[in-house]
Amino acid sequence: MKFRATLSLATAVAVALPAVFSADFAGENWAHYQGDQTSSHYSTLDQINRDNVSQLEVAWTYNSADGPLGRGSDIQTNPLIVDGVLFGVSPDAWVFALNAATGEELWRYDPIGSGGGFRRMRARGLGYWQDGNDKRLLVGARSDLIALDVATGQPIATFGDNGRVDLRVGLDRDPSTVSFNLSTPGVVFDDLYIIGGSVSEGYGAAPGHIRAYNIRSGELAWTFHTIPQPGEPGHETWPADAWERIGGANAWAGLAVDVGRGTVYVPTGSASYDFYGADRLGSNFYANSIVALDARTGGYKWHFQTVHHDLWDKDLPAPPNLVTVTIDGKRIDAVAQGTKTGYIFVLDRDTGEPLFPVDEVPQPGSNMPGEEAWPTQPIPRLPEPITRQHMDYADATNISPEANAFVIEQMHRMRLTTTFLPPSTQTSIVMPGYFGGAEWGGAGVNPETGIMFVNANELPCIQQLVKINNDNDLSPYQQGENVYARSCVACHGLDRKGGTHMGAAPSLIGLGERMSPADVENIIANGRGLMPPMPFVRGDNLSALSTFLLNESDPAGPTAGATGGSEFIYTLTGYDRFNDADGYPAIEPPWGTLNAVDLNTGRIKWKVPLGEFAELTAKGIPPTGTENFGGPVVTAGGIVFIAASADERLRAFDQETGEILWEGFLPASGFSTPSTYSVDGRQYVVIACGGGRVGRPTSDAYVAFALPPR
Repeated sequence: MKFRATLSLATAVAVALPAVFSADFAGENWAHYQGDQTSSHYSTLDQINRDNVSQLEVAWTYNSADGPLGRGSDIQTNPLIVDGVLFGVSPDAWVFALNAATGEELWRYDPIGSGGGFRRMRARGLGYWQDGNDKRLLVGARSDLIALDVATGQPIATFGDNGRVDLRVGLDRDPSTVSFNLSTPGVVFDDLYIIGGSVSEGYGAAPGHIRAYNIRSGELAWTFHTIPQPGEPGHETWPADAWERIGGANAWAGLAVDVGRGTVYVPTGSASYDFYGADRLGSNFYANSIVALDARTGGYKWHFQTVHHDLWDKDLPAPPNLVTVTIDGKRIDAVAQGTKTGYIFVLDRDTGEPLFPVDEVPQPGSNMPGEEAWPTQPIPRLPEPITRQHMDYADATNISPEANAFVIEQMHRMRLTTTFLPPSTQTSIVMPGYFGGAEWGGAGVNPETGIMFVNANELPCIQQLVKINNDNDLSPYQQGENVYARSCVACHGLDRKGGTHMGAAPSLIGLGERMSPADVENIIANGRGLMPPMPFVRGDNLSALSTFLLNESDPAGPTAGATGGSEFIYTLTGYDRFNDADGYPAIEPPWGTLNAVDLNTGRIKWKVPLGEFAELTAKGIPPTGTENFGGPVVTAGGIVFIAASADERLRAFDQETGEILWEGFLPASGFSTPSTYSVDGRQYVVIACGGGRVGRPTSDAYVAFALPPR
């Protein structure tokens, strides 16, 4: 009964509005992240079309970095183009403006200040606002929101504190301990900039409030609590004090807004800690949900939860697409949300009700102490999932007999899992893995046809929880080992050898031979290169973590500290991919795909591999697809432009058939979403090609393509 009662909140507060929807789709300008406020990725331009796309050539290249690139640097920016000016971000954190027809630099601005060596600021895009001659660029610079004058690139002094707002303030935590990054831009509604943001995913994370700031003054206009506070709807789906101590449930992936309805649609992620939820029992509204809010006030309208009590880090990874579909002859304004699980949820935009049936399917229980996995999970009957949902022996890679035999042998030592088998101290296969399904690049839709174009990863991962002694009676080394397990292991691994999650985390083996305690503590506190600041690690925990990192064993000896405490928590051993002996994914290809999904029927129109490994193709293996990050651009010319793959190419696909019509070679992989725009009647397609992820070469280049001049 309790379960049914809490579910009723998902469809509460239906708003009676006419089913009329229009969007200011991109054309000459690409003035919003992912094209427009509805996140359509769609452009009305058609100068480049099926018949002539093969003639595309490089129009200009801009090298954006201020100095040498750091290890694993990348560019994830979807650039904005307004009135012939392109705005982007370099891999070393400079914001810049270019002549969009020539690539000539107009101005540069350093939002994080000078510092030695390579500086990293993940920036997937920027915000743009205009009222007459007042034109502002909204920049997320780590934990600051900055308003720049579009003409000069200088901060607007009347916004916030001399052009800046500290976004760590207002999260109901001590700001000095908060890790917060505005890596994905918000959405503009009237004079408001509505944002989510990234917080830590470990124990002790800050909560993921949704906030709106006045673009003219920088003042906070409203706040919505994604972890409900006492008296707010949904509070009963958490422990009573969760709002004071649990974090996450944040909208790191961006938002979409229906200007006519005055509604902002918010996709949220999991609550922290991501993989062990014994301290947050319940279904955990509004984590892992599409939340519809009044864009003017932040008032709750409805929400739909896609994962109950998430234990798998199945964040909603991208803004939803606002699209009008035709179902049973009826035109319906909808919200279409892609997920890391590979499912797509299509909901009524006014009520949150699914437009295709969604079943609450019973799921396995947890074998972890204190954990209570939710007994069911919502599974849509349609649209068809864009990825496989499990991996069995029959799914093992077939690229060679040797690879198959190696993978099968490994699988005999693991649990073969379904999507929602709860994590355990036993080693398990996770499919889809931590990196999608759909990812942060998001999906594009053609508003004329209701077809969604979405790229996906089909990569298994390995999952295992490890116990952490949480007693107080520990040696500094043991205390530091616990801090490391809570805060560092996801990137650097339980064995300290590093990895490729979220970029390229270096090995920490032998750190004591290269750094002093002061060096280590400075990097932890302030960040460096790819690593963000970790202000929540402080005091005794900071010095203890330094002790652990600088020593291969406990200086106090193996019996120091507690010998068998009773207070335990659990953490993931790392975001580990399941690969064959040569480093290729352990599952049968395809490993990365581009999918066309008919949102009117829920059926997949076509599916094709996205990317290839040249060395495998040379052996006669058909293109396998690769791990991919970044999204598509959909045009009125019948083209889907997408890079995203790990093989340094931008491709043009036919919207009708999925056929590759053109490939442009890039200086590095384009792990970003392209933009298309027009200057003086000439259409361009531009891509930030920074490489860097999954071990690929790096670059600082933005490359624009166009048809030959007439």
